[in-house]
Amino acid sequence: MKIRRLVVKLGTTSLTGPDGNPDRRRIRKVTDQVAVLNQQGVQCLIVSSGAIAAGMHELGLKRRPTDMPGLQAAAAVGQRRLIDLYASLLRSKGITVGQILLTQDDMIQRRHYLNARHTIDRLLDLGCVPVVNENDTVATQEIRYGDNDRLAALVANLVGADLLIMLSDVEGMFTAHPGKEGAELVETVDQITPALMKYAAGSSSLGSGGMASKLEAARMATFSGVPAIIASAQRKDVVIDAVSGRSVGTYFKPSPSKVQARKLWIAWAQQSRGRIVVDDGAAVALTEGKRSLLAAGVKMVEGNFKAGDAVEVVTVADEVVAKGLVGFDANILAEIAGTKGNREVIHRDQLVLM
Repeated sequence: MKIRRLVVKLGTTSLTGPDGNPDRRRIRKVTDQVAVLNQQGVQCLIVSSGAIAAGMHELGLKRRPTDMPGLQAAAAVGQRRLIDLYASLLRSKGITVGQILLTQDDMIQRRHYLNARHTIDRLLDLGCVPVVNENDTVATQEIRYGDNDRLAALVANLVGADLLIMLSDVEGMFTAHPGKEGAELVETVDQITPALMKYAAGSSSLGSGGMASKLEAARMATFSGVPAIIASAQRKDVVIDAVSGRSVGTYFKPSPSKVQARKLWIAWAQQSRGRIVVDDGAAVALTEGKRSLLAAGVKMVEGNFKAGDAVEVVTVADEVVAKGLVGFDANILAEIAGTKGNREVIHRDQLVLM
């Protein structure tokens, strides 16, 4: 498949040196490849972490702040420093950089979403390389993405990318700890199953914020029809090789059917505010019948959500089968749970199967 639009995600450990300071040499290794592809007609976006680390160094902070204002202050200084680095490196190749800072609201609110997409489209059409990061200076704990892997996957969907490459300090996903005897690189993943996600979350080497978050991001991207690759940032010409179709890292095949952008927001951009436990009949009606969730199939309500909030729909066996925007407050739903009739708890257009 010809790659016309590409998202490259670069994590903090891939762009900083041993002292935690952004490493110009490491960043240039990626920007040089992006410049080559840009000149070949491939529209490239970079999703970059590292703002807080860059700000800490410039502010003289020895330890990462633990309070939100401290983190936001470091990000405010670091974002400027990071964008200066990217701009300097790509300017030397004759390429202009544009900075895009996003929060979850920019993915959830339709107007914000369209504005972000139109702005990025125009930057790409003008030959620029947008550098995207979470807007850490204004994002509160409740509306943060949590990591730039998820942000990169949402951006890949936002811009209709043909490929998402997540660069890491490891070569890809392995069958065991990379340093363990017998551990082998998994070159291709056909489908990201719950068992695979559970394995990643439970492994000491693949914990949250590491491979687990990258698998979740790969799941998000492939869910929306975008193939994803996890590979080492230190591999020579890794981005160019990936775009050329050469085998690098771990490749995740896209879902054969693309999911609407709105349903991707519901599934991952919206934070779940509670859970609705349903009986087996309702679970089958949702997963096989593609129907709305009715009050008759609800057995239990968990959480203190409001009408319009995102909630998970789970079976009695605690398996998450769907996520959707609920039509009732939790206390009202608890009162009507199990009652017969056609009262829709979640309309099928506001529901996405997980």
